[in-house]
Amino acid sequence: MSNNTIIFSKLFLIPTLIFAISCSSNEDSSSNGRLAWDLSDGNEFPENRPLSRAEDGVMLSDGTLIVADQRYGLAMIKTSGLVEPFGNFKSLGYQHNPPEVESGPNGVHLTPDRKYVITADVFSGKIYKSSLASDSTELIYSHEYGVNTARQDSTGAIWFTQSTENKNEERLFGALDKKISDGVLYRLPPSGDKESPAVPEVVLKGLNFANGFYIDEDKKKLYLSEMMSNRILSFDVDTSSGSISNQTTLALIPTPDNMELNNDGHLWVASPLSNQIYSIDTETGESYVVFDAQTEIGLKSMQEGVRRIGKGEGFAELLSPELTGDMPGLLTGMIIGEVDQPFYVANLGASLIKVSKK
Repeated sequence: MSNNTIIFSKLFLIPTLIFAISCSSNEDSSSNGRLAWDLSDGNEFPENRPLSRAEDGVMLSDGTLIVADQRYGLAMIKTSGLVEPFGNFKSLGYQHNPPEVESGPNGVHLTPDRKYVITADVFSGKIYKSSLASDSTELIYSHEYGVNTARQDSTGAIWFTQSTENKNEERLFGALDKKISDGVLYRLPPSGDKESPAVPEVVLKGLNFANGFYIDEDKKKLYLSEMMSNRILSFDVDTSSGSISNQTTLALIPTPDNMELNNDGHLWVASPLSNQIYSIDTETGESYVVFDAQTEIGLKSMQEGVRRIGKGEGFAELLSPELTGDMPGLLTGMIIGEVDQPFYVANLGASLIKVSKK
């Protein structure tokens, strides 16, 4: 990282909403010793862009990555950069052959015991569970509409978000053209089997494009990205009963997407429209930009997008190639490992951005 610290704030006001965005290229030594990075601190990984729509992923203890890949369902990336299909999705009839068949592996998360990977398909509505030990996958639920993100809690229940009532990519992005309050958070109880499959329960409905979420069982909190409301919601959660309560707005950030809890306990949230990752203090709601790949065009698009969302309008047409700048694709998430491991910036392109924390 550069030794020159550049900190500036962009304040822009829309009705009932103020965003204060602090952008820094490295350590904010003038305030709280925060660490932040920009695109110059990273490099494409793997270098030859062998991936397809690497929206999200997880890191194993040895540094191996497992990421969403539209061709295979999931792809495994060795630390050497070698890429190979993972999970044998083909055995389940998985295919991506548009326009006849559209598949969109999206949210990718480890189970609490770190033995399995849960993958949500945002086009087909399927939720998969892949074994790390056997490199095999089972279909655990097929939802009527696309599933954005799915996570398993310690009871075995699967929680998942439906962004909108979409059955294909076109309808999904149509929900970015205007506010449609048909987003839902569901919970699939752990009791189902093939003879008596579990039926998902509606936990929360009426959301404006429900996106990524995180369950912090230690603090008994659930955080959720409501993308078309530019906010992160916070709830008290009881995983034993599957209930949430005490809804509050933790933070306001533009178009929140996937999220993960960092090693320091802060919530990292991707913002596609701003091409940035925010770090949020879950106690105070204070946020700052921890990874910045924003371009000048991207800043203008973000400001316009926030203005439009504030008026109930959409921003899909603002998602242009110019918005991503030198990123492989539209920024959608992050992959976080141990303290001494690099983190990776996920996106809708053909490679990740690998960022060393040093």
